[in-house]
Amino acid sequence: MTSMFSLPWRRAAVDRRVRETPVSDAKAQGAGFAIVSAEGAAHWSGRSYGALSRAGFMKNPVVYRAIRMISEASASVPFLAYEGDREMSTHPALALLARPNPRMGGPDFLETLFGHLLLSGNAYVDGVVLGARPAELHLLRPDRVSVVVGADGWPVAYEYRVGGAVRRLAAGGDHGLGLLHLKLFHPLDDHGGFSPLGAAGAALDLHNAAASWNKALLDNSARPSGALVYQPKEGGNLSPDQYERLRAELESGYSGAVNAGRPLLLEGGLDWKAMGLSPKDMDFIEAKNAAARDIALAFGVPPMLLGIPGDATYANYQEANRAFYRLTVVPLLMRTAASFSAWLSEAYGDRLSLRPDLDQVPGLSGERDALWARVGAAEFLTDDEKRQAVGY
Repeated sequence: MTSMFSLPWRRAAVDRRVRETPVSDAKAQGAGFAIVSAEGAAHWSGRSYGALSRAGFMKNPVVYRAIRMISEASASVPFLAYEGDREMSTHPALALLARPNPRMGGPDFLETLFGHLLLSGNAYVDGVVLGARPAELHLLRPDRVSVVVGADGWPVAYEYRVGGAVRRLAAGGDHGLGLLHLKLFHPLDDHGGFSPLGAAGAALDLHNAAASWNKALLDNSARPSGALVYQPKEGGNLSPDQYERLRAELESGYSGAVNAGRPLLLEGGLDWKAMGLSPKDMDFIEAKNAAARDIALAFGVPPMLLGIPGDATYANYQEANRAFYRLTVVPLLMRTAASFSAWLSEAYGDRLSLRPDLDQVPGLSGERDALWARVGAAEFLTDDEKRQAVGY
């Protein structure tokens, strides 16, 4: 008879198959995405803020760069304050956003806020009121905040937990400034937001798994797995003691990067059968690039800006950069400015309107120059009408 077993230290090269497992709606809220290992067991990466932060931002370079690009680009755009249609050169809200608290400047504060929003779909701003005016703004980590829902289904308060301490914050402005909750659209949650990384969870797991697979192959001289065939002339199988002894010797003497390429010494009746992989099977670069493009798509970052090849959607880098600002950065800034405007208007008692100063966005300079050229060439407009047309 013939006995065959695969080398355990090269299981990373075994063909892995993604198995679809039905998940109930209740489990889908807290579960993650599955990648089937060589042993056939499904490993899930969670959808929580901590799980996405560790598996995505802290482990995956595509996620890290995409979030940094969006948050840094958005935080670098200054805000303008308007009362009605009149622009105000100075306003307490502008000073507050420029220096939210003693530990953070304006760009640091906004970069962290956008990072929270992109990783968890939620961002929480706690306002400190001294007298009758807001004095400081502080960010709360999303995984420490929970919504307290009233009998009518609307949030009445928020609980902020750090260790064993619990602090309750008002949802509205009846007891001071209240808590500002910014969130991205979630189709199945009335009070919470949905992270873009949650939609790209399968691509994230695939990208991380491909990197681990390549690393395992390199650790073993990029060789595929194989099998030892025991086929003595007189027939029979290895005894349990012989099997365990041989496996222990293989693991100790031939596994790991140090022993990569070391020749295998076989005893009588043992024959090595290599399970060959073609270069196409060993090429994980395209699979990683496809997963990286899905991650970039979820965040709204053109793959060209992340250094991902194979995307011919944009004619050149300049067009990709303009699309990034117009389709991703500007909408995020507009919704954030609108939320802060409504929140701070109650505290300052006026019709405050915060708007991003798009004239300061380098990626939109081409659009701005074209607009000024068209308006400047319009002889039927007066100077005042031209100024109003370009936003002055």
